[in-house]
Amino acid sequence: MRVLFAGSPGIAVPALEAAVGLSDALPGGGEQGITLVGLLTNQDSPKGRSGKPEPTECAAAVQQYSFPILKPEKLDSEARSLTAELQPDLLVSFAYGKIFGPKFLALFPLGGINIHPSLLPKYRGATPIPAAIINRESETGLTIQKLAVEMDSGDILVQQTVLLSGNETSASLSGTMARIAAEMLPDVLKGIAAGTLAGQAQDHSAATYCSLIAREDGHIDWNQSAAEIEARIRAFDPWPLCWTTHRDVELFILQAGVLKDTTGTTVTGQAGQVLGKDRNLGILIQTGEGILAVKKLQYRAKKALEWNAFLNGARHFIGDTLGP
Repeated sequence: MRVLFAGSPGIAVPALEAAVGLSDALPGGGEQGITLVGLLTNQDSPKGRSGKPEPTECAAAVQQYSFPILKPEKLDSEARSLTAELQPDLLVSFAYGKIFGPKFLALFPLGGINIHPSLLPKYRGATPIPAAIINRESETGLTIQKLAVEMDSGDILVQQTVLLSGNETSASLSGTMARIAAEMLPDVLKGIAAGTLAGQAQDHSAATYCSLIAREDGHIDWNQSAAEIEARIRAFDPWPLCWTTHRDVELFILQAGVLKDTTGTTVTGQAGQVLGKDRNLGILIQTGEGILAVKKLQYRAKKALEWNAFLNGARHFIGDTLGP
């Protein structure tokens, strides 16, 4: 079975490496009747202060191998022609970043599978990890499903549930999902190659969706509850980060907690007002419901600081009101 892997960011790298480990055409690969024939990934993009174009994390992870790395701008006729030359049987996609149309999917006799970090049909779309954190779910998971023309609607091949502690950030949960995907993918590929793995249709009536995230989504609305704001801080780490303003200067709130014993009590100050500090919990900020205890923060273009070091350089911070 000839496999083309489609992926771009770091979350897909462990699964890609697992596919490399199965491939009988690559050094160290097993004899599974599975051949990784190439990588489909996004184009190189400017990174860092130099702005020098660099390959995606998936491309960088496998550039030492001899198989082709395809970086088309669009999945047009030229991209389809290059893909067809590889004679792939199966497409494996994880966070590739482009939509596969019917003409492209028709190149794969065995169709395609997609790795999606949610318990489908919940959180179809591009941002299931932040969505689970924002909504303070007690669990989420990872699904490997058949690719379908309609986004994330294909039959489910396997799923694994992941319990959430309420302390996860999008960065940490992405790392968990990456590891689980790498553990699950080999058995799925072996099952497809052997013809023993069948899918189960999703309950489309239960589908929920998540949308793309913009930088503006990180803007803190201090009228929300402390619990809602704290969840968004975790969900938007590492991007776009949660931010507010202090005396017209942008201020990132990087780490915070909820002052549990005051949540739901009468507001003691204006929403966004810096009430004071607690030597164990941090800077106390009034919200629409409850108090947010900020532990780490950063002015734009300045260093990220723990709350006590921050106050040493911002002596008039307490008593000010942040926002809007």
